[in-house]
Order: sequence, then C-alpha cells, then structure tokens
Amino acid sequence: MRFRRKKIDKLLGEILVEKDIITPQQLREVLDAQAKEDGLIGEIIVNKKFATEEDIAQCISFQYGFPFLPLENYDIPIEVAKIVPKNVAQHYCLVPIDKIGDTLTVAMANPLNMEAAEDLEDLTSLNIQIFVSTSSDIRAAIERSYKE
Repeated sequence: MRFRRKKIDKLLGEILVEKDIITPQQLREVLDAQAKEDGLIGEIIVNKKFATEEDIAQCISFQYGFPFLPLENYDIPIEVAKIVPKNVAQHYCLVPIDKIGDTLTVAMANPLNMEAAEDLEDLTSLNIQIFVSTSSDIRAAIERSYKE
C-alpha cells in the first residue's frame, strides 16, 4: 500500500469554493456547524444540501490524487466480492471492485482511512489500490454484490 499525501495543498472547503460548488458564505456556515457538531465537512455540506456526494467525492479525488469511480453501473465479479467479507465492507464503507495479480482495487468513501486499508491488507494479504466513490454508490454496490 502506498500512502498518499495531498496532491493539492488546499482544504476541501477551499476547493469547493474555487470550483463554484459552494459559496464562501456556505463554507463559513458549514465550518461553524462543524465546530458545534464535530462532523466531517463533506457530510455536513451534503446534509445541508449545498453540494452532492459526487461533488464531494470528486473534490477529494482532485485534492488527494485518488481516481474517482462512480459505481452505479459497475458490476463487481462475485469472486472479487468474496475477497472482502460483507461486514468489513459495510464497516469501512468500501467495496472491492477488481483483483489483478496481488493487487486488490477497492472503492472507498473515505480514501484517507488508512486503518481500513491496513486492515484490508492484513485480511487479504494483497496490496490495496484505492479509488474514491460516494457512500451511496458503495452501499448500493455492497447490496448488489453480497446477495445472501
């Protein structure tokens, strides 16, 4: 697993404002709410309906250099889904999407969760390559891929 550092040395809120996804006033409102609620800025922005999950995921992808992958029309092979237990996928909000050689590619809502990546490496004995996707897409992909 290669740990990534920021590709763009800007905060998520700054990137969202620069891309005209949210206004500076909305960012101030979100930061005030975050100080009171202690949540993730992206989640607060989505909950306030200032931006979509996809807007946030694409900005995180831009910020950290992880590729963005929408999953709504993506079919995950059964043999790939079996590599990661459903409870692990749900716990970390991630889904395995491909395996090539000794590398497992996963889509994660929070690509900065290094604990999840390290746990996956330990669990699978594979190298982990991370893509960014929305939590809604990941949850839907988990439901499609892990049918009982």
